[in-house]
Amino acid sequence: MRNSLKVAKWEIKRNMSNKSFIISLLLTPVLFMIFFFVPSLFGGNDSEEMVKVYVLDELNIWNEVEDTVIQHGLFNWDLEKTDMKEAAMQTAATDSEQTVFIALTEDGLEQGQIHMYMSADVDESFQYEAIALEEPLRQMQIERLGLTAEQKEIIASRIVIEPVNVEELSNGEETIPANEEAVADPLKRAVPGIFAGIILFSIVMTGMMIFQSASQEKKEKVAEIILSSLTPSELMQGKIIGYFVLGITQVIVWLVFLIPLVIWKMDIPLLEYLLVPELLLFLFIAFAGYFLFAAIFVGIGATVEELTATSNFQGMIMMLPFLPFLFIAPIMSDPSGLIAKIGSFIPITSPAILLVRLSMLEEWPWTEVIISLIILIASIWLFMKLAGKIFKIGILMYGKNATPKEIWKWMWA
Repeated sequence: MRNSLKVAKWEIKRNMSNKSFIISLLLTPVLFMIFFFVPSLFGGNDSEEMVKVYVLDELNIWNEVEDTVIQHGLFNWDLEKTDMKEAAMQTAATDSEQTVFIALTEDGLEQGQIHMYMSADVDESFQYEAIALEEPLRQMQIERLGLTAEQKEIIASRIVIEPVNVEELSNGEETIPANEEAVADPLKRAVPGIFAGIILFSIVMTGMMIFQSASQEKKEKVAEIILSSLTPSELMQGKIIGYFVLGITQVIVWLVFLIPLVIWKMDIPLLEYLLVPELLLFLFIAFAGYFLFAAIFVGIGATVEELTATSNFQGMIMMLPFLPFLFIAPIMSDPSGLIAKIGSFIPITSPAILLVRLSMLEEWPWTEVIISLIILIASIWLFMKLAGKIFKIGILMYGKNATPKEIWKWMWA
């Protein structure tokens, strides 16, 4: 193990001093920043232009109006109280620019019609934004009815049309009420899942460099010198550990830039969603996915002497991490469907599909998850063993790239 750690340290040091790795490490956060800032620079300005909103508040709900505007993110509203009577608002709106007058009057509340006067240049989308004010007005109507707290709650609650799956009902399965599904916060599972997905993608992409590293050492005949002081297994394990650390380093640098940008731009409590127990399972799946693909890459990389002359077989192996994208549409439309379940049990597709499914499902199918993890762990052990056999022979074979038939023979030698 000590020799493996020495190899890992050497791989980390070698890549950290590599200009292309450093450029990719720093360029990606810059691309993130461009992604966040450029659309806002070229986006339409009309809908975001500040609108002066004058409110005649005869109902004494100014504080509620301010809270509603903030809660709904109506940051283009420049709220201000006014004593202007409703009769004069139409003329004032005609003579103004980017101005709206809202008359919160007793007569309007009784009749159920609150009048709003907009200047001609105000975007039509404003009237949809103003619907947010219906909430405090409706609350005031309910308060004035003199009802009990229970009656108020019944009136304020929505009535939901709930579809019932007759097949599940006939099989004795319980159906989850639609209103309970609506209450569940989709970001609770989605944010940790996306976070783990970014980690999986990043470290697997970094792990693909193992393929190039093994091939380069084979081509330059460096492997013979290295293997004079350690075993092929120690060299292989050191490469896997080294590139794992490089991948995690890359992810940490990216997230240092990305997380503050997301918190600032999207205004969501990202850290609250991330720091949950479920994150541990998501991270375990992501790390397991790396070790699975790293074993494949390091083994196949040792069979290639010239990258420009790789066969279709080696090229197809490099595309394996992207295989789950072929099934992403049916999985997202039905995360509990047959395709999603089968994909969870196939080692190559299991990490990515599990992350997608667990990010979307409110109730996790623990039996399926446990079986998938057992298969994944067993596959990692098997792939490591087979990769070790391929690496041991392939790294010292010169003159040509190995054929699939030769690789198959080495695996079972």
